Amino acid sequence: METRAGAGFGDAVRDEASLRRFLRGLPGVDQVGLERRSATLASRSIKKESKLQALDMAISMIDLTTLEGADTPGKVRSLCAQARRPDPEHPDVPPVAAVCVYPDLAGVAVEALRGSAVAVAAVATAFPSGRSSRAVKLADTAFAVDAGASEIDMVIDRGAFLTGRYGAVFDEIVAVKQACGSGERRAHLKVILETGELAGYDDVRRASWLALLAGADVIKTSTGKISPAATLPVVQVMLQAVRDWHRATGELRGVKAAGGIRTAKDAIRHLVAVNEVAGPAWLTPELFRFGASSLLGDLLRQRRTQLDGHYESTDRIGCA
Repeated sequence: METRAGAGFGDAVRDEASLRRFLRGLPGVDQVGLERRSATLASRSIKKESKLQALDMAISMIDLTTLEGADTPGKVRSLCAQARRPDPEHPDVPPVAAVCVYPDLAGVAVEALRGSAVAVAAVATAFPSGRSSRAVKLADTAFAVDAGASEIDMVIDRGAFLTGRYGAVFDEIVAVKQACGSGERRAHLKVILETGELAGYDDVRRASWLALLAGADVIKTSTGKISPAATLPVVQVMLQAVRDWHRATGELRGVKAAGGIRTAKDAIRHLVAVNEVAGPAWLTPELFRFGASSLLGDLLRQRRTQLDGHYESTDRIGCA
């Protein structure tokens, strides 16, 4: 096994047996307590004067995404224009965090976003299934990085994870991390756990820690292609992992909640969870993201409602 663990965890990744022992030794998740707390967080409200700030924060955390076989350069350019100015009638609306596309369209997005603060993320490693050889996955990653992508969203080999081959998953993440480059040109690595295919919350915790040990900059819930995707209990477990990682190492790692978050209310519930579980330091686009393009339309509608006092129709607000 290649070692890439954070400070203090070198022994945990010394070999396959050590890694298995560490992951199996993590405290079990209290399912009843976790789901009860999720229900409490979901019922929490924020003051009206804080809602506009929360809506803008959520907008700034979105990875605006198109991952369809019918994607075209024109569609990507249109998405990039919306990413830069989500609501042209309200120029004070912040840009989104990133545009996420397939690797072959990363160059189109890079050119369309040149001069802006919006990042270009590309899915890689045989997204969404992750079923291919490591050589193909690394070539996929290198192709996206060479095209200018500054973020890579990779999927783990769930088959390997679920059969307990933790070392194989670890080594693959390390290899993809290396393929992301180094120095100023290094792309940030977001590791997709596809939590809907994991056996339960204990496996979500193990997968989160495995990705962090291997060098993930961000751990991500889902490809958005299966259900369930991001749920508040699952996101809580992942937030606990990055919080505990920071306490142990001093390193800040992020979380991306992807799939199934469609309304402003859902987004605000997740922001409340981020604040209360991980802490206010994570309330930035660098450390928390939404992978939910359909969310943007509702955030913009709710924002206009706060400002104008009435709902706008969907036709009057561009939405991805």
